Amino acid sequence: MRPFPEPDPGEPALGSPGRYLLWLASAHRVSAALAVGHGVLCTLAQAFVPAAIGRGIDRGLVAGDRGALVAWCAAVLGLGVVQAVTGTLRDRCSATNRFGAAYRTMQLVTRKAAQLGAELPRRVSAGTVVSVGATDITRIGAALESTARGGGAVVSVAVVAGVMLTVSWQLGLVALVGVPLSAAAVAALMRLLHARQHELRKEQGALADLAVDIVDGLRVLRGIGGERVFADRYRERSQRVRHEGVRVAGVESSVAAGRLLLPGLLVAVIVWLGAHLVGTGRMSPGALVAFYGYAVFLAEQLRRATTMVDQLTRAFVAARMVTDLLVMEPGLGSGDRDLGAEGARGPLRDPGSGLEIPPGRFVAVVCDRPDEMLLLADRLGRYVDSPVTLGGTPLADLPLAEVRRRILVVDHDARLFSGGLAAQLDPHGPAGGPGNGSGNGSPNGSGDGGSDRLRRALDTASGHDVVEALPEGLGQEITGGREFSGGQRQRLNLVRALLADPDILVLVEPTGALDAHTEGRIAERLGAHRQGRSTVVFTSSPILLDRADHVVLVEEGTVVAEGRHGELLADARYRAVVSREVTTA
Repeated sequence: MRPFPEPDPGEPALGSPGRYLLWLASAHRVSAALAVGHGVLCTLAQAFVPAAIGRGIDRGLVAGDRGALVAWCAAVLGLGVVQAVTGTLRDRCSATNRFGAAYRTMQLVTRKAAQLGAELPRRVSAGTVVSVGATDITRIGAALESTARGGGAVVSVAVVAGVMLTVSWQLGLVALVGVPLSAAAVAALMRLLHARQHELRKEQGALADLAVDIVDGLRVLRGIGGERVFADRYRERSQRVRHEGVRVAGVESSVAAGRLLLPGLLVAVIVWLGAHLVGTGRMSPGALVAFYGYAVFLAEQLRRATTMVDQLTRAFVAARMVTDLLVMEPGLGSGDRDLGAEGARGPLRDPGSGLEIPPGRFVAVVCDRPDEMLLLADRLGRYVDSPVTLGGTPLADLPLAEVRRRILVVDHDARLFSGGLAAQLDPHGPAGGPGNGSGNGSPNGSGDGGSDRLRRALDTASGHDVVEALPEGLGQEITGGREFSGGQRQRLNLVRALLADPDILVLVEPTGALDAHTEGRIAERLGAHRQGRSTVVFTSSPILLDRADHVVLVEEGTVVAEGRHGELLADARYRAVVSREVTTA
């Protein structure tokens, strides 16, 4: 399939749900126009079938003219062929519109998520993002698909009403009055449905948020016996969703009843009035049959039109959630200053805390509070605004992409993605390239002989046993890392960070879930692996602290002591943070 053109991020249509839907339609204007055109031709062909049948009855059966009967039967057959061909083309174009709109929306949402980066979880809940990807995009595509059938229905209703007026103004007037009244009644229900669906969508997002929290913290919940508390909380929230769903279902049932009842009443009125006209000689039997066909046809097209309105209503709610995400702008600005080779070799310094990372050193940072570690790591990586400088140049003055390339922050929330393990560890290297779809269970089981870089990173992170335990080694398809324990995920995340090989690597508690022996091997090899590049490890583990070139103690957000691990043990403040680990070592 030909790639869709890149959407314009500055397009003003992204500002509101209605404009966004119109923008999507204009982005697929050719296929949308073809879909509506084929839809109109298909429904018109179907609309003229009752007229052809009525003429065949009057001029063939009633008049006893076999030739006329055959001719009108051929006309009915021709209309059926036109209906079949145009209906197929309509559905083909509609499918293109549906998947095109969904794909384009997914492009925009994914790009916005990548643009927001680490800001996304701070500004939008995980459940909202999941709901946008799982539900809202599908509804937007379905709405664009429905315009072909719905547009054809609207045009055909107008044409058939005009035909009915020319044949019998009484029946035509009934149709012209009855169809809008039926549509207005259903539209009133649609407005109520729109409000209820919006409330249901909010409750579903909140429930998805809770589900994500439970899944992420399941191990901890089991450890503290909190499953029942969260189960009760989830049950309460799901009952609220069920209650809103029942309210929506009540309105939907009323809409469905209106779609059937109102057109049915209209058909009954038209047939009764037509029969009266035939009985008084003011209408032929064939015309009555045609009018009955028109009435049934109008009822069906009215249902299609209301279905289109229903789909557009759902899409409007979905588009509101999408546009709320798309209009978000990153809070961090990007500078345009050139760092230069000299600045790249300078120290990374945080004036706010006094923390300074000399180039090419393995520095360990001990904080008196766990939340202080994450805050300092975010400051050093410029995930929050801060006066941090690199080689004397403020990070705020550098292009954000340059900062991300030179400084990599890996915290304990770092995740693996779904896909081949080799590609997750080294997406830009030979381990993540083509040819790694199969493995033999060894660390080099990607099928291409493995990579020296990958092998060395696995050795440093003590991750060979993790890969060897997988049936297909590096070629194993993983599902976001859920098949690994906490310690295994930490080691694989460390492998990925080492393969990225940034100028400055910032690790937050990289060995918190490991046993002492594994942690000791990593501590012994990490400094040598990163020789010549800066490495910052936020930890309170004496095993890592003992291997660091330099240790910094941060208390209340300020550096209060520096030196080697052995030297700092004489400081009571330092011992207060690491003493538990020292006494149990």
